[in-house]
Amino acid sequence: MLLRHTKKEVADRKALTINPAKTCQPIGAMYAALGINGCLPHSHGSQGCCAYHRSSLTRHYKEPVMAGTSSFTEGASVFGGQANLVQAINNIFTIYNPEIIAVHTTCLSETIGDDLPQIISKAEEDGKVPEGKKIIYASTPSYVGSHITGFSNMVEGIVKGFAKPGIKISDLYNVIPGWVEPSDMAEIKRIMSVMKINSIMFPDTSGVMNAPQTGKHEFFPKGGTSSQDLSKTGSAAHTFALGSWASKGAANLLSKTAQVPFSVCDIPIGLKATDRFLMELARISGNEISSELEFERGQVADIITDMHQYLYGKKVALWGDPDQLIPLTEFLTDLDMVPAHIVTGTPGKAFEKRIMEICSEKGITPNVKCGAQADMYLMHQWILNEPVDLLIGNTYGKYMSRDMNIPFVRHGFPIYDRIGHSYFPTVGYRGAMRLLELMLSAIMNKLDREAPEEGFELVM
Repeated sequence: MLLRHTKKEVADRKALTINPAKTCQPIGAMYAALGINGCLPHSHGSQGCCAYHRSSLTRHYKEPVMAGTSSFTEGASVFGGQANLVQAINNIFTIYNPEIIAVHTTCLSETIGDDLPQIISKAEEDGKVPEGKKIIYASTPSYVGSHITGFSNMVEGIVKGFAKPGIKISDLYNVIPGWVEPSDMAEIKRIMSVMKINSIMFPDTSGVMNAPQTGKHEFFPKGGTSSQDLSKTGSAAHTFALGSWASKGAANLLSKTAQVPFSVCDIPIGLKATDRFLMELARISGNEISSELEFERGQVADIITDMHQYLYGKKVALWGDPDQLIPLTEFLTDLDMVPAHIVTGTPGKAFEKRIMEICSEKGITPNVKCGAQADMYLMHQWILNEPVDLLIGNTYGKYMSRDMNIPFVRHGFPIYDRIGHSYFPTVGYRGAMRLLELMLSAIMNKLDREAPEEGFELVM
């Protein structure tokens, strides 16, 4: 009902965000930390902050998310949280015995100016960190950036904590996957394996955030990148960083600290981005692209050929994370669809420029915006002025889909009301087939639902 009060007239807003197309940094930091084997994320702030971050990830992945908190009260808020964090570190190692604690800050601890490196040094000096254990950390205030920024900052924290210069291993490669689903991480590892490329992926939430039901709760699932592998990342011959926003920072830091060269590739969503990723893998490793992957590409092309009539010219509105929206927009243009409206709450003007470059090749001029005011309210206004045939984005689009009768494909973070995203990839050629299936089903279901009796076809 509230959507019907949205005005079509778009007004410039400087200090107001309505239904942001993002969430906060600590959620991204927590997700990255969960991709390390034996790691317990720790939220340096209040219990409420930690509860929100955990519940967001739990609702999306339908998996229990374990994390510690410094449990700030009024006293810690005024006098600082050092005592709370030192005590928390001692309690966590004593009771839960993780290999690693990954500490991230919150708005409160950042505002009062807590110095994480100094506090962690204090804990080590006081003997609160057992021998062989490690603490990594990242600065992630919620009042700047987004969950993607927080993810990036924690991956940089992983590099700071583990990567050291070493003798290069010529056939070892790093992969920083960016914020994608655990199913996507598993698919990227499969692609590397099919290409016969020995790799270390970090972080890696496959087997953690899509773990099997065994009848027994495991506080630290078997998945995740091991600390032993993380210690080898500085000896890798090359790093493949997927996505400029989530992965480039860590790859750049690894290059500076351990002289590991890197390539920044788009997340391999759709045909062209996957093609480029495989070509870069082949160029750097010297290995050939396997016939298995060529076969999968041919299947994607076959689906597009068979079903092009249902996709051609369809206007699409999409929102989410910049690293995913860029290749997804490119994929839509490859399908002769029209990306009409695109928003991301993650800041970075390079996003708008890249989207316009992709679309201009097909003579398309979309509405595109990034940052705090690139929100779902603006998206709704754009759609009221220029209707679309398909929505692609996280769960928060379901209200527009229902109210305006627009087919909707759920993609990105968060997805609270459906399952499958953590088990079925949307990267690589296999992922492209799944995206095609989802888009075609959404569009064709509406055709069936609205077809008159004489036009209701058995074969489409």
